[in-house]
Amino acid sequence: MAVRPVPVLIVGGGPVGLGLASDLGWRGIECLLVERSDGSVFHPRANTVNSRTMEFCRRWGVAEAVQNAGAPPEFSQDILYVTGLQGRTIAHIERPAYGGAKPLPTTPEPSQRCNQLFFDPVIRNLASGFESVTLSYETQFESFERTDDGVLATLKDLNTGITKQTHFRFLVACCGGNSSVPDAIGSVMEGTQVLSYNLNCFVKIPELWKYHDKPNVAFYFMTGDGTGANSFIELDGKELWRMGLTSDTGPLSGETVDVHGVLKKLIGEDVPYELLSTLPWTCRSIVADKWSEGPVFLAGDAVHQHSPAGGFGMNTGMGDAVDLGWKLAAMIEGWGGEALGASYQAERRPVAQRNVAQATGNREVDYCAYSGAVLDADTPEGAQLRAQLGAEIIAEKTSQFVSHGIALGYCYDTSPIVAGDGTEAPPLTVGTYVPTTYPGARAPHAWIDENTSTIDIFGKGFVLINFTGEAAGAGQFLTAADQCGMPLRVVDSDDAEIAAIYERKLVLVRPDGHVAWRGDRAPEDAGAIIDQVRGEA
Repeated sequence: MAVRPVPVLIVGGGPVGLGLASDLGWRGIECLLVERSDGSVFHPRANTVNSRTMEFCRRWGVAEAVQNAGAPPEFSQDILYVTGLQGRTIAHIERPAYGGAKPLPTTPEPSQRCNQLFFDPVIRNLASGFESVTLSYETQFESFERTDDGVLATLKDLNTGITKQTHFRFLVACCGGNSSVPDAIGSVMEGTQVLSYNLNCFVKIPELWKYHDKPNVAFYFMTGDGTGANSFIELDGKELWRMGLTSDTGPLSGETVDVHGVLKKLIGEDVPYELLSTLPWTCRSIVADKWSEGPVFLAGDAVHQHSPAGGFGMNTGMGDAVDLGWKLAAMIEGWGGEALGASYQAERRPVAQRNVAQATGNREVDYCAYSGAVLDADTPEGAQLRAQLGAEIIAEKTSQFVSHGIALGYCYDTSPIVAGDGTEAPPLTVGTYVPTTYPGARAPHAWIDENTSTIDIFGKGFVLINFTGEAAGAGQFLTAADQCGMPLRVVDSDDAEIAAIYERKLVLVRPDGHVAWRGDRAPEDAGAIIDQVRGEA
């Protein structure tokens, strides 16, 4: 008797792999996640959980847990450029729309600061709570080969040394830049392989605020040449910090850099601290040319790597995971066509290209090149330089830290499973987001009642929001969806404010919350629309 393949193998237990496992588990889809480590996060990495990722967390029921695990409210989300914590403040970029629990006009979930030290355990606990999800740590993915009905993967238990082969219908590599899977499907990274060499320093400094006069903020960025550090980031609001060092000339390490000397210049000579660990890494600006082949998909750092300037990395990967989650589920459940798999690259690669380019541009200006002695000096020359540099930083760097357009404004309008309506695409912006139901865009947030957002009605299947006041148009879609087994729910609304935001009388929204089709009346062939958006056309 043939053994039924396990639906999905996820390789890599970072936030993207755990996010995909969570999304599949939330949909009741069986999957196995393998991770060669024990899953512990010892060194801080990504810090920003943007508003779109927080909306995913809201869908999964863990948004409050992420908010509580992150930076406390007494540490604002603002950005401060300083010559050192004992030196001068050069620029202050305010971000009142970031952090906290208060919803924004455009989203019920503002961006949060929650480092991977704390974010990964929340998502890991979420994923492990689904009966259909198995997390297998200290398990090495060795290789795979294609079969008629998926892949045959070779996995090794690192504790026992036992190797076994298992059939899977789909394989998703979320295992970072050193993954062997991209090479196996002929995927090539395009772009700049080295932008800079970096060293992250994990530091413990209890109650640092007692030793300086600067406000408690999320990020301190260094100006002038007095420190040699370009960033100093709060992690837990108590005692954990991350200092970032950058070089354009060669690799950095804890052995070749005077980390203690740099840190003392930054925080002050007499401030007690403990250096917990250092981690060298290379900043890149690359996007893969090929994101999938048959039953094999790539996500996260396996297909895009970029500067952390802007905080787009993990969030772009979480977008990959959510885009894949509903499509894999649809194909496994039988109502989704094979074109869903092909649509993954068509939708996500342009988003990654845009985000990588923006992140690369964000890091191009280095404000450490100015003379620290002049910047700190209590002289007319120093005051003039501080004022000039502060204005320049606010003008040039605000878009790095205020990026609602990047978080919420990406659009899948060129996707083969999005039914366009011939209207002009709204402009892509960085700092601002303008709600729209343009086909392919994220369906806008609006309050249905005091606690329920339109965002909350999307997720498990397609949703048709009906503002016509009649059942006829919705009925054609329901009949077509029923014939192919596609889950579709009609939500009737007579709310004039929501209708204005949604722009059309009928709006069809996908399980990931993106608009699939819109119109003021039912199309002549609703079945053709249904077939297109489920990947069967």
